[in-house]
Amino acid sequence: MPALPGREQGEAGGRGEHSQVRHREERNQSCLRRLPGGERRGFSPAPHPRPCPGARLFRGPGTDRTAASAAASGGLSPHAVRCARPDLPNATFGRCCPQARRFIGPGHLPARSARRFLTSVKLSHLIPLFVFHAVGVAALTASSAEAPPDPGATELSPVTVTGTREKALLSETPASVGTISSETVRETAPLHPGQILGQIPGVAVAVTNGEGHTTAIRQPFTTSPVYLFLEDGIPIRATGFFNHNALYEVNIPMAGGIEVVRGPATALYGSDAIGGVINVLSRAPTPQPHAGVSGEFGSFGTWRTMLSGGSALMETGAFDAGLNATHTDGWREHTAYDRTSASVRIDQPVGETGMLKTIVGYSKIDQQTGANSPLTFADYQNNPTRNLLPIAYRKVSAVRLSVEYEQRLGTGLLSFIPYFRDNAMELNGSYNLNFDPRIETTHNVSYGLMAKWRKDFAPWRTRVIAGVDFDYSPGSRQEDNLLVTRSGSGANTLYSAYTLGTRIYDYRVRFRSLSQYVHAEFSPTDRLRFTAGARYDTLDFDLSNRLPAGAVRANVLGATRYYGQLSENSRRFTRLSPKLGATYRLTPHAHLYSSYNFGFRAPSESQLYRAGNDASAAGALAKAQFALGLKPIKASQVEAGLRGELGSWTYDLAAYDLVKRDDLVSQRDLATNVSVNVNAGKTEHRGVELGVGGPLFRGLRFDTAMSYSHQRYVDWATATANYSGREIEAAPKVLANSRLTWRPTRAAMLQLEWVRVGAYWLEAGNSPVFGKYPGHDLLNLRAAYAVNKNLSVFARVLNAADKRFADSASVASNTPVFSPGLPRAVYGGAELSW
Repeated sequence: MPALPGREQGEAGGRGEHSQVRHREERNQSCLRRLPGGERRGFSPAPHPRPCPGARLFRGPGTDRTAASAAASGGLSPHAVRCARPDLPNATFGRCCPQARRFIGPGHLPARSARRFLTSVKLSHLIPLFVFHAVGVAALTASSAEAPPDPGATELSPVTVTGTREKALLSETPASVGTISSETVRETAPLHPGQILGQIPGVAVAVTNGEGHTTAIRQPFTTSPVYLFLEDGIPIRATGFFNHNALYEVNIPMAGGIEVVRGPATALYGSDAIGGVINVLSRAPTPQPHAGVSGEFGSFGTWRTMLSGGSALMETGAFDAGLNATHTDGWREHTAYDRTSASVRIDQPVGETGMLKTIVGYSKIDQQTGANSPLTFADYQNNPTRNLLPIAYRKVSAVRLSVEYEQRLGTGLLSFIPYFRDNAMELNGSYNLNFDPRIETTHNVSYGLMAKWRKDFAPWRTRVIAGVDFDYSPGSRQEDNLLVTRSGSGANTLYSAYTLGTRIYDYRVRFRSLSQYVHAEFSPTDRLRFTAGARYDTLDFDLSNRLPAGAVRANVLGATRYYGQLSENSRRFTRLSPKLGATYRLTPHAHLYSSYNFGFRAPSESQLYRAGNDASAAGALAKAQFALGLKPIKASQVEAGLRGELGSWTYDLAAYDLVKRDDLVSQRDLATNVSVNVNAGKTEHRGVELGVGGPLFRGLRFDTAMSYSHQRYVDWATATANYSGREIEAAPKVLANSRLTWRPTRAAMLQLEWVRVGAYWLEAGNSPVFGKYPGHDLLNLRAAYAVNKNLSVFARVLNAADKRFADSASVASNTPVFSPGLPRAVYGGAELSW
């Protein structure tokens, strides 16, 4: 549901950005908004604030609003912003004092690392990529002067909440943090997370089916649990019950913004945060009564209705609510999808220094999951709607409730967030049908508490944050083997029907985690700021099996197979995760940062207690015993970058070197001759990420996010082959997303988007016999027009050139196979708001 052009939207955790590269800060680091929760630094209360001369709220090139009008629109609290200039102690402002402007910026890339990155890049790989991107980059110098007004430019934010679990200046955050604003979410109107997250450098999300997805953030496209998904800083799922599709449990089309931390963030968030953290922010309530309804229709029987509204609550509080109902028939055979999502947020001040924030979220999803059915090349080209897995489906329900209480204590803060989750899923996984067909029914609830203390000290602007996270998540898993009806052979096998067979798993797991963390930062000079932190995690699993110990016999695709069963078991994992970082202000317009981060991922309940089948009962029991010996996967990353501004243009450059150790590799145990997963893999992931954005001329803006990476197996010997030194499959070297946005008037918006996914190997051996998927380039169009202040119309055309491309490509049955992506799709609708 695109925003009405020219209208401001309320957001959570500070104002969002139009793209990940448009990070700025107020002109003085001591000047910060008073945000929900009442955080203030560098100023004291003023009973009679007076305007700061020339103070304006910067919304984009040449476009200003006063702090008062911003507050009236719901974008800022009525307290707006105060300035700490000694000569103007009580001034309010939106645009900071003239002599105090600072900009954000990443860090320093050592010369040796720079040479290594540059020498690994082949220019021939990048020439097509830069043809379009160079148009915007070439305009940097020409546009460095004051740009003409851009009525549709979104307001820029100096703060992020994900990089430190606190509202913090992005310029003083030594991490690659990309943000997407509420307005951008509404204008993009994503039907899938991949349609918006690619606007952040180095981030790509591919479609599996419906809103199902695989994610690539400094990793290949993968379903492995190497990412942490949050909603307002709270994990969507417990560590022990990871789901790579978990973003579909959040109402992203109605989010108040999105923040992505690229690379390990375990020192703050714990297990799973290896590749990155995606934090979906809720919409901040405003006291002004408002309501809206949006309806859209489109290709392949797609429709979506979204309702929203909010108002003041009691004397000082406010609420915001949203409802999203979406349906599509699917463009391939038997790929229908339905979702219903609802969310409510209530903000309520408590006294003069406290804040209570309550969030309720609900999602229900029912989808046929054969949309990622891979096809041979002939069918991929000539019969892409064919679905070889029509019996696959997924049914999901998710409920989340959290209550956050913040209390300011002078220069400190106390925060408590008790939360509850209920996640249930019934799955006939399309990816299981050709080797282990089954119906999986999983359910887990979570009871947790996140407690945090923060204190600011005058010397060196020192800040200390300490906290404790507790999570108790009992869950269960039941699996029934399927007797499937098949026809065809190899990669052309059709799975057309099934009946339930044997109960192969039926157990309960109690997962508990207790984690303590500390984060400290200080500035020995005005330009330099150091950050250090550590987290100690204790994770416990307790298994209680409803099936007797031994082995369960089942018919698997016509063969007799056995599943090992353990009566009960307890496992504990402990890990200390450190981090170090620094930021340095080169000039008022550029900042450097560098950091070291350690991450880990503990095995999930299914990796520990669902070892799979074997041809013999003894082999199945051996596999079950071996799985209990799995250890956490570890990762370490060194990163450096530069953020800054050239006139009206912003840029964000980052380089990283990430190494994963003790990754899971399938090897054959010599004593039992059974193939088992062991912690024996090492991989290396290096890359450069760049974001650039700014006005080309009046009304026309250019934004780009692109990355180049090299990912390889360092030590990777499996039961059948040694892939050490090979490039990792499904790991494109080039990812890019570029947008030209034209706002000829405040009422109109037109956008052209180009999405590039580079070539990648189909399998780990890098065999020329199978070769590479060549990559693809897609063009998307978006338009919106405000008929009046209450009514707007909008339209989108995805894959406007109707290009055949693959959402994923691999090798199956010794044959290259491709999962065709969405052909040209047209959507249109209207939004009524009042």
